[in-house]
Amino acid sequence: MQTINPLLEKASKALARPSSASQTEAGPSSRSDSAKDGAREGRDGREDGAERGGPDRIDAINQLFAEFELAYHNQYHKAYGSEERLVMAKKYWLGCLADYSPLQIVAAARRVVKTHDYLPTISVVVRACEEGAGLFGLPTPREAYIEACRAEPPKAAFAWSHPAVYFAGVATGWFLLATEPEDKVFPLFEYYYNELCQRVMRGEDLGAPQVVALPEHISRPLSGEENHARMLLLREQLGL
Repeated sequence: MQTINPLLEKASKALARPSSASQTEAGPSSRSDSAKDGAREGRDGREDGAERGGPDRIDAINQLFAEFELAYHNQYHKAYGSEERLVMAKKYWLGCLADYSPLQIVAAARRVVKTHDYLPTISVVVRACEEGAGLFGLPTPREAYIEACRAEPPKAAFAWSHPAVYFAGVATGWFLLATEPEDKVFPLFEYYYNELCQRVMRGEDLGAPQVVALPEHISRPLSGEENHARMLLLREQLGL
């Protein structure tokens, strides 16, 4: 919470109403003017704290609450009936979800509204964030490890389920994956793969594996006889 406290002071007004980056505006239409003010304040906060990623997370929290209002309308207004309670709730959720990327938060919110009949608690959303690799098309570490071990060469041309699996294999080493027992190499692969998954869930594009084309002409070292013949030819051309 220490890292989020300075952000909360600047974020209070932006959290009070949906920011301009939220996909859906929440709240009655009578608040449209206030919502515009909140959006403007949200843009200011985005400029003040861009390096820390706070404003993006504020947008994600606003989007999460917008999703909740649309999906659980009566429960939502019973829980957050006043503007003051809503702002306090958003601040609290912002602090509790500070360890997760905005993309994780928005994806988790969309997931829980599809699977829960009642207004979700923070623990439900946290669990959805922690299990959120599947929301980004990422296989489990075990599935990724099996895929990396079974992939046929050339590795870069293989039809990977996700580029993170390929790059985890590169970081681990294809030779180790092919020769070392699972109990020794899997922890190493899992470490690199989890690091890559976190980068993906933070919104980074890893890019696709690049297949290196073979050169048109493959050079080979000359034999002793060929070297001697070329030397004689060079001397003849130079008149030596």
